Amino acid sequence: MKQNKKDLLLRIRSGQPMTLRQQLYLTVQLSIPSILAQISSIIMQYIDASMVGSLGASASASIGLVSTTTWLFMGLCSSASAGFNVQVAHLLGAKDIAGARAVLRQALGVTLVFSTVLCLIGCSVSGALPHWLGGGEDIIHDSSMYFLIFVLSLPVFQLNVLASGMHRSSGNMTIPSALNILMCVLDVIFNYFLIFPTREVDVFGLSVSMPGAGLGVTGAALGTALAMVVTASLMLYTLCARSPELSLVGRGERFRLTRSCLRNALRIGLPMGCERIIMCGAQIMTTVIVAPLGTVAIAANAFGITAESLCYMPGYGVSDAATTLVGQSLGAGRKDLTWRFARITVFMGIGVMTLMGVVLYVAAPLMIGIMTPDADVLDLAVRALRIEAFAEPMFAASIVCYGVFVGAGDTLLPAVMNLASIWGVRLTLAALLAPTMGLLGVWLAMCIELCFRGVIFLLRLYKGNWMKRL
Repeated sequence: MKQNKKDLLLRIRSGQPMTLRQQLYLTVQLSIPSILAQISSIIMQYIDASMVGSLGASASASIGLVSTTTWLFMGLCSSASAGFNVQVAHLLGAKDIAGARAVLRQALGVTLVFSTVLCLIGCSVSGALPHWLGGGEDIIHDSSMYFLIFVLSLPVFQLNVLASGMHRSSGNMTIPSALNILMCVLDVIFNYFLIFPTREVDVFGLSVSMPGAGLGVTGAALGTALAMVVTASLMLYTLCARSPELSLVGRGERFRLTRSCLRNALRIGLPMGCERIIMCGAQIMTTVIVAPLGTVAIAANAFGITAESLCYMPGYGVSDAATTLVGQSLGAGRKDLTWRFARITVFMGIGVMTLMGVVLYVAAPLMIGIMTPDADVLDLAVRALRIEAFAEPMFAASIVCYGVFVGAGDTLLPAVMNLASIWGVRLTLAALLAPTMGLLGVWLAMCIELCFRGVIFLLRLYKGNWMKRL
């Protein structure tokens, strides 16, 4: 009789043996919802990009210019959440349910304060940021407005990321995945009415007046923010009021900050946060390298990144499963199971992303063509994507290995490895190749660096030092 996810997770926590078939089944069951959520997120980005892209290359470039900076802020919020999510996975693995709820209560307060501070910092730099990044006068205003609306929504984004991560730490991938898919749908709906002006639309041969705000790039930012508000509200409700293990309603338990919880959150989250700052700084430097190449290169780079994410987001879905499985196995003190789940998830991620790399190479013209009608942007982005397709297997190795290490609470050395790779290899090569090869040189540098990063992460995985806590 086939067992469900809950039964198999209980086997981890209770120390019962698990067959290879059960391990594979549990890994797949935890990965699929997260992969679907990641893919739906990319589909949303495709639709967003196509909506904004229809306004012209300048509109696309205005978002692409600040995209790496928005990733920085999102990465910091994710790092703050991870410091608490990993603790919850370990405590649930050790069957300390009350301790897991205590960590959740502290996480809600601490991360909300943290994201509010980030919001204030972002607001203070929103006007000057596009100038710092080298944007042209034709895109500076839209870039600034897009970034301002984004940072104003950061506290909501933080709570959504935290609640989603807590669900996954408990082994519940379905709820956060379903709600993140809902967010994608809402984002498309809101954008449809906020980006475009009121217009006549043909519906089954009838001309229908479709209302619209006509806000352009600003409308795209507002649509995403509104979708986030709805999703975060539902995510918090299902976690704090409905979760069998982590619900805080009616427990009669008090909020109390503890030194051990904050220390562990800093130990796990601080290296990740520093890594995100320096890595996103590197990505911003990449933007600075690309910006002088012109509006077509900026737009092609932005579309290429969106298209490539269709390949690597499934890897992040498997990585989420790896973090949960390794975290709970470690919390249960099961070294053998920790190591097996690590290998299973890494090879699954490599397999999925190798297949997606083939899709990326073959379907690149279609993928970019959906987002932009500009022939010059289309041609340049397609050539860049076909270079990047060859890096997907090793990119998968680095993504899923990192998820394994996070599940083990081992974040310092992986952060250093990421930093050394992107600064020492990617940026150096990009700076050397961009003057002669243009945007294609930047993407060739990215391809070489991702392959290098995958190799060093695999070497560390098999060395086994990340399991020293066991």
